[in-house]
Amino acid sequence: MQLGMIGLGRMGGNIVRRVMRDGHEAVVFDRAAEAVASLTAEGAQGARDLADFVARLEKPRVAWLMLPAGHVTEEMVASIGPMLEAGDILIDGGNSFYKDDIRRAKALSARGVRYLDIGTSGGVWGLERGYCMMVGGPAEAVDHVDPILRTLAPGVGKIERTGGRTGQPSRAECGFIHAGPSGAGHFVKMVHNGIEYGLMQAYAEGFDILSNKNKEALPEDERYALNLADIAEVWRRGSVVSSWLLDLAASALVAHPDLGEFTGIVEDSGEGRWTVNAAIEEAVPATVLSAALYARFRSRETHSFGEKMLSAMRFGFGGHIENSGTAVG
Repeated sequence: MQLGMIGLGRMGGNIVRRVMRDGHEAVVFDRAAEAVASLTAEGAQGARDLADFVARLEKPRVAWLMLPAGHVTEEMVASIGPMLEAGDILIDGGNSFYKDDIRRAKALSARGVRYLDIGTSGGVWGLERGYCMMVGGPAEAVDHVDPILRTLAPGVGKIERTGGRTGQPSRAECGFIHAGPSGAGHFVKMVHNGIEYGLMQAYAEGFDILSNKNKEALPEDERYALNLADIAEVWRRGSVVSSWLLDLAASALVAHPDLGEFTGIVEDSGEGRWTVNAAIEEAVPATVLSAALYARFRSRETHSFGEKMLSAMRFGFGGHIENSGTAVG
């Protein structure tokens, strides 16, 4: 199957590489010519501009946008939308706000163009591990791109099946779902990222408590010089708090025991705010997720060991580099 990709950054480029590894064809475009040249050298068809990109795609075209949420994605949808024809599929795989997806889908459907919003999780590790994907949009469009989604997803792998699930593995067991109509994919991914904030904050606060147990303010016989790298390592093995985020924390502590390479400034990319806003709209209490979001706000003023742990985990899964100004990526 053929996939067109616009946006060849950390995730877009690796999505292209993963689909090509499985025998699919790829057409690529990015405003950075060197990014196009790199993937062309690996076997993709490189496009000179948007018109060339659309012309190279076989009908019904499948064009995937992997761009920063907001103005950049909005501008690209406005640019490529009129170039597509009835039956074509336009995918936004970034972290767009789900209400924007609903609006875009309505506008494109008037011309017969099918729109899918795909919340994509996997970060810089997706090339090897696969991507967890939450898809919103018309079922027939999801069915059409099913071969691409199965290639990108992790697959059943070695994860033990959940009790009660029988027969052929479902899409969910393979690592992707059709969450519902337009916007549903990004809504589920939005809440996913809100939960991620809370999980990361819990680890960060726990390790902050551990790291401060040797303070002079404490009674001498209650002070412990704890090996945080070993604690993270032992928790990875059989503990109920084991997770991929803990794996990333353990790696960071081995490489940088005092986390001195990290500033403790922790940016938020939007989904946490949107999740809290959704909770307010639904009158659902979300105390942990709200507190985790506010902790990121505070991190830009003071920087604790726990906030450096957040920075370390964020760098681990997404390659996000935090500095004294704004986050890159």
